[in-house]
Amino acid sequence: MVFTLAWPTMLEELMQTAVQYIDTAMVGKLGTDATAAVGSTATVNWLVGTTIYAFGIGFLAYISQALGAGEKERARGAAAQSVLMVLLSGCLFTVLTAALSARVPVWMQVEPRLQALASRYFLIIYLPMLPRAASVIFGTVLRAAGDTKTPMRVGVGVNVLNVVLNFLLIYPTRTVRVLGLDLTLWGAGLEVTGAAVASAVSFTFGGAAITLALLRHPTISPRGYSIRPDRRILRPFFRVALPNMAQRFTTSLGYVVFAAMINALGDVSTAAHTVANTVESAFYIPGYGMQAAAATLTGNAIGMRDRQRQRDLSAVIVAVELLMMLVTGGLLFAFAPQMVRVFSKDPQVIGLGSTVLRMVACSEPVYGISIVVEGMLQGAGETKAPFVFNVIGMWGVRILGTFLFTRFWGGGLVAAWGCMIAHNLLLCLLFTGYYRRLERNTFHGKNSDLSGVL
Repeated sequence: MVFTLAWPTMLEELMQTAVQYIDTAMVGKLGTDATAAVGSTATVNWLVGTTIYAFGIGFLAYISQALGAGEKERARGAAAQSVLMVLLSGCLFTVLTAALSARVPVWMQVEPRLQALASRYFLIIYLPMLPRAASVIFGTVLRAAGDTKTPMRVGVGVNVLNVVLNFLLIYPTRTVRVLGLDLTLWGAGLEVTGAAVASAVSFTFGGAAITLALLRHPTISPRGYSIRPDRRILRPFFRVALPNMAQRFTTSLGYVVFAAMINALGDVSTAAHTVANTVESAFYIPGYGMQAAAATLTGNAIGMRDRQRQRDLSAVIVAVELLMMLVTGGLLFAFAPQMVRVFSKDPQVIGLGSTVLRMVACSEPVYGISIVVEGMLQGAGETKAPFVFNVIGMWGVRILGTFLFTRFWGGGLVAAWGCMIAHNLLLCLLFTGYYRRLERNTFHGKNSDLSGVL
C-alpha cells in the first residue's frame, strides 16, 4: 500500500531531478558564469514554490481525512476551494516576482557583471506563476485523494517538453554527426534566456494539464461546486496551512540568506554549491516519495479513526525510508567526483563540490527520517511544531553558524555545508522525538479519538 502511493511520486521526483541535471549540464556548457547566473537565484524559487506548496498541505490534510471518513462531498468542496487558492496565489506571486526581478540578484549578492542576466532569467521563469500554482496545489489535491499517478504523468510530460525546448533554444544552429551523416540542427542560440523560456513554456503546459486532470477526476473533481470562500472548509484549512506557510517561508528565506552568503564567497564556491545541490537532490527522491505516501495514508488512518493502522504505517515507512537512504547515501559518497564532473570541468569546482557532497552523504539517512516524519505530521494536520523546529534549525544553526564561520572565522563552502548538516541532524532529533510523544499522547492514548487538528 505504501509503495503503491510512493512509487509514482518517486518517479516524478526522479524525472524532475533528471531534467534538473540536464538543465544544469546544458547551461554548464556555456561556462561558469552562466551556471552562476542561473543558480544564484535558485533558492528564491524554493521560497516562492514552498510557500505555495503550504496551501497544498492544508488541502492534503483536510481532503485525506475527509476521504478516510468516507465524506466525499466534503472532500470535493475542499477541492473547489483549492481553485480559489490557485487564483489568489498565482496572481499575487506573478505581480510580486515581476516587480522584484531587477532587485533579487542584487539582494542575492550576484556579481555586478552577472546581475542583468540573472534578473532576465528570474523574470521569465516567474511570468507563468498562475499555471505554476495550479501544478503545485492541484497536484497535492490529487495526491490527497490517493492519485499519485496523474501528477507523475503530467510531471513527465513537463520535463520531456523542457528538455526538448532547452535543446532547441539554448544552442545556435549546429551540425552534428549521426551514423556517419552530417545533420544540421536548428537552434535559437538564446543561451541562458533560452533555458528560461523553455522552463516557462513547460510550466504553462503543466499547469493546464493538471487543471484538466483535476476537473475530470472521478473522485475529487470540483465541477459543480462554488469557489466562493467557504468558512467551514477554510477555517481548518488555514489552521494547517498558515503554520506550514510560515515554516516554509522562513526556512526558504533562510535558504536565500544561506545562498547569498555562499555567493559572496566567489564564483567557484557559487558554482560548486549549485552543482552539489543539483547532484544531492537526486538522493532525496526516496524521502520525498515516501513523504507523500506518509502524509496521505496518515490522514486516511486518522479519518478512519484506526489507531492500529496508523501505528503500523509509521513503523513500516520509517524503516523502509532508513534503508533506502542508507543505500543512496552510500552511492553519493562513492561516486561524488564522477557526478560533479557531469556538470563542470573546472578542477576547483570538481574538488570542492565532491568534498561537500561526501560530507552530506553521511547525513542522508537521518535527514530522510525527518522528511517522512514531517509527512506523517502533515497528514495529521500538525504543522505548528514543525514550524518551530525548522525556524530553530535554519536560523539558529545553519544561518548563524554559516555567518560566523564565513565572516569571522575564515571558513568557506565546507564550513557552510557543515552547518547545513548540523541543521539536518537537529531536525531529525526534534521531529522524531515530537512524533513519538504525539503517538503516545494523542494517537495511541487510551481515550484518543485520532481526529487530529481537523
